[in-house]
Amino acid sequence: MNLQDYLNRIGIKQVKEPSLDFLSELQNRHLLSIPFEDLDIPERRIKLDLNRIYYKIIPTKRGGFCYELNGIFHCLLSSLGFKTDMLSARVYNSQLKEFGPEYDHMTLLIHLDKDYLTDVGFGDSFRIPIEMPKGEVKDISGHYRIVKRNGKTHELQKGNGKDWEPQYSFTTIPGRFSDYKDMCNFQQDSPSSHFRTRMLCTIATETGRVTLSNNSLTITENDNKSKYDLKSPDDFNFYLKKYFGIEF
Repeated sequence: MNLQDYLNRIGIKQVKEPSLDFLSELQNRHLLSIPFEDLDIPERRIKLDLNRIYYKIIPTKRGGFCYELNGIFHCLLSSLGFKTDMLSARVYNSQLKEFGPEYDHMTLLIHLDKDYLTDVGFGDSFRIPIEMPKGEVKDISGHYRIVKRNGKTHELQKGNGKDWEPQYSFTTIPGRFSDYKDMCNFQQDSPSSHFRTRMLCTIATETGRVTLSNNSLTITENDNKSKYDLKSPDDFNFYLKKYFGIEF
């Protein structure tokens, strides 16, 4: 991994000592620079190979999904002197009202003077590291908190104005990159995986978010949301290049 090329990709001009401020800058810049996208599924195989992921995201200037984005961010943080653990997370299914299996998602725990949850691979989510075990943050993407559940389980929640909705549950047990292999394959191969039924590319902006899906383009600026229907595959490719710089 070429550290300087990675830092250039996310617009980091100065390397600093590990701190909450620098971690916050890295997380925010990553979200503003590299999209969450599942465009390789199911046509191209995603493998948990960090060299391959690095080439896809940094020189080729693509994005990725959680295992790719948080996997490579873990490498970046480690190279910069942060003590970082990969954690298994179970994503909440609001329709079924249940959490998915272990390794359904990868999130990261950073050890500074305190522990912080950070994540650059969950799409529209928190942009500021959240203090463990009961932290709370508010940014342009929403209001988030961590609550402690039974035993060693924690839960990331998002406020909806009146209540809190689960996002995912996790423990602080460190994992290895290879632990996510089976679920990475499942997300690409199983007929029940939502990754097989859509194409999605989304990136944070300073004022909101741009999201491109199979059938629509959605641009959010502060509290204003504009949605445009796509009329053809050519429209998808046009907006993919315009807003994300990705061209197949």
